[in-house]
Amino acid sequence: MKNAHIVKVLQSQFVTHDVKSIKVERPENYEFIPGQATELSINKRNWKTKKRPFTFTSLVDSNYLEFMVKIYRNREGVTNELGKINAGDELILHDVFGAISYKGPGVFIAAGSGITPFLSIFRELYKRNRIKGNRLIYVNKTSEDVIMGQELFHMLKNDFVNVYTRENVIGFQGKRIDRNFLIENIVDFSQNFYVCGPEDFVKTVTKHLIDLGAEPETIIFDE
Repeated sequence: MKNAHIVKVLQSQFVTHDVKSIKVERPENYEFIPGQATELSINKRNWKTKKRPFTFTSLVDSNYLEFMVKIYRNREGVTNELGKINAGDELILHDVFGAISYKGPGVFIAAGSGITPFLSIFRELYKRNRIKGNRLIYVNKTSEDVIMGQELFHMLKNDFVNVYTRENVIGFQGKRIDRNFLIENIVDFSQNFYVCGPEDFVKTVTKHLIDLGAEPETIIFDE
């Protein structure tokens, strides 16, 4: 296993009904930029070669690495297995990769677990007192699906817009991110946009943004 590191799980706990925070040891000189990811596999027989990509959500200088993993219990796959992982178990880390990185203030648009690369970016900006000027539009089916909602609100205050597609909660918007939503919620289409979520979501949102005047080079997403 070239460039692979076997690391011990330090902490493993659910942060929503189907998302788990997994913290592992950090290998020496293992560097990443906020927004980047690695492939993880489980250091158990039959699972070592089954790699899946996950984004770092920890700060760049923390002494551990953290991942937020959406657990699909109805599939006999890696995430279902990660749902059973506890402190003391071992994971295998691989190379760092990823196209999402911070290019300056802008609007972040995330769906579901697409928030993970942005979590690392926001945590880093907040720590350095540079989060002002950034806005987050975060789409989930219901309020129970929001990952680290309290922390995001604490960091972003009124620049955190929650959108629920399947729930009409008073004070929250129950709707989809379509062209009209973007027109109503974004004043300036000449700023940076960061988009992350399911492939169709990223394609649709990117197309709407370009139609509304955003320059393709100001839209940052993982290709």
